[in-house]
Amino acid sequence: MRYPVHTTDVIILGAGAAGLMCAQLSARSGRRVLLLDHANKPGKKILMSGGGRCNFTNMYTEPANFLSHNAHFCKSALARYTQWDFIELVCKHGVAYHEKKLGQLFCDNKASDILDMLLAECDEAGAEIRMHTSIEHIEKTESGYLLQTSGGQFACQSLVIATGGLSIPTLGATGFGYQVARQFGHTLLPTRAGLVPFTITEPQLKALCTELSGTSLDCTASCNGTSFRENLLFTHRGLSGPAILQISSFWEAGDTVEINLLPDRDALTWLQQMQAERANAELKTVLGEVFTRKLANLLAEQWFESRPMKQYTPAELAQIAEKLANWQVVPAGTEGYRTAEVTLGGVDTREVSSKTMESLKSPGLYFIGEVLDVTGHLGGFNFQWAWASANAAAQFV
Repeated sequence: MRYPVHTTDVIILGAGAAGLMCAQLSARSGRRVLLLDHANKPGKKILMSGGGRCNFTNMYTEPANFLSHNAHFCKSALARYTQWDFIELVCKHGVAYHEKKLGQLFCDNKASDILDMLLAECDEAGAEIRMHTSIEHIEKTESGYLLQTSGGQFACQSLVIATGGLSIPTLGATGFGYQVARQFGHTLLPTRAGLVPFTITEPQLKALCTELSGTSLDCTASCNGTSFRENLLFTHRGLSGPAILQISSFWEAGDTVEINLLPDRDALTWLQQMQAERANAELKTVLGEVFTRKLANLLAEQWFESRPMKQYTPAELAQIAEKLANWQVVPAGTEGYRTAEVTLGGVDTREVSSKTMESLKSPGLYFIGEVLDVTGHLGGFNFQWAWASANAAAQFV
């Protein structure tokens, strides 16, 4: 028995940030839009983002905040739909927000404000959303694409892949978008977890991390020529916090991460000053003035032999300073896609138009959001890429 084919202008796969944004913008341009997703609810990743408050953009967004094998690709889309454009949409819906730090904008209330805003825009524009719909087969036709789904057959002129990456599979993430890209002749660049905590297995260091689990401190983390000044968080599994999440995108297996635990001062000069001014104070007492007492005690016990400052030779002080300012850590790995905020790599952007997001391999096929080899830094940049790439495609589908 042949089922009837439902025909529309645009089908978007993936009801996340990029998909919802593209759906409402495409529908506003007069296109008949159908958005399909296998999940039971739209926008799950939006709801859990930013600790439940959704870091929906960053005031200082610029191309330098993104990683890609094709560095210029993101420039056009970001220039045509800026952070200020999305902030205008947020204000239109009366969503209260604040800057947390470094240009990061969060909802005052909760992340559902952003999801509700996008759903309201889709509803107002006439974009249809169907959840619980899995895609079984896609084929190219003379007029566009034909999709066999669990909810019937659908035909469209333009097919938009907004299925995201592999990060956080418990929220429904799959590699489906990559499968579609392969099917239609696209090159996939190697994928790996980004913005993700490090795991530590070296016994002594792991013991330190476990003992300090929950302790946070300001630091500068560096790897492969890139540095980030943010907080580090010790966990039972290893190292996390914004500084570690940021640098993880630049780290590869076997690389050393350098951590400056005293980013606001010259460690050696400070220690020499403390030796001169407080000769009888123990090292752990001195360290306790810049670190928590627990951290100071553990560092003094495990890294250095804590004794009165006057007993350290110049060479020993230099060694202590070097350890504090240039702590060398070789992570065993990362926590992987289970906790990663993004997926690095993906669809090679050299085979996609930077103006339209349309495939250069298969006309009428578009890729937006995280499925592409464009990954933002931590702090709202990945959401801004979702909005900007969705807007670029919506102008041409």
